[in-house]
Amino acid sequence: MTTLVFVRHGETDWNLRGRIQGTTDIPLNDTGRTQAMDAADALRGELDGHVAIVTSDLSRARETADIIAERLGLPAPQAYPHLRERAYGEAEGLTSDEIAQRWGPMHSADVPGAESAAALRRRALHGVRRVVRDVRRASAPAPATVIVVSHGALIRELARHATRGDLPEPGTRLPNGGGYTMLWERERLRIVDDSRSVETALVD
Repeated sequence: MTTLVFVRHGETDWNLRGRIQGTTDIPLNDTGRTQAMDAADALRGELDGHVAIVTSDLSRARETADIIAERLGLPAPQAYPHLRERAYGEAEGLTSDEIAQRWGPMHSADVPGAESAAALRRRALHGVRRVVRDVRRASAPAPATVIVVSHGALIRELARHATRGDLPEPGTRLPNGGGYTMLWERERLRIVDDSRSVETALVD
């Protein structure tokens, strides 16, 4: 069994301005760096046994992971391109209002060049399998815990997969520095129903 602690990267200036980032490589801002430190402090008491940290290869996730690793005294994070944010095609750099004007509401917009939710899920699961395989090689036979620093859409899609669509609840968003804890066992992913409240009400 492998415990996967998913953490969304800290805030960027595009997050602050409501711009869609996708695979555009936007760095953390100072608030994001503080959120990364807060995430590390929140995780400090939850980690047991062999602990590793991995990350998306985009800079906002990598810096978040670097901060968490340093604060917790963990080895340097390993980067996995499969953990990147969903590609949003021509919508990247735009606000939700700008997207709505061009293609309709974000949840149903047919954006040229955007990655589908199904393709995102396949990629994310492939990435998780690779992470688990690599970490198990280092930790077996003992159980392992992996901090996985990634992105909002990818983490939410994995949560949908693990709960058969029950989570996340409608009208919520995953905050920067928030996340879910999941278990990977026998090629199955399930979410841990614990006290980590990571979803916040969507504010317009």
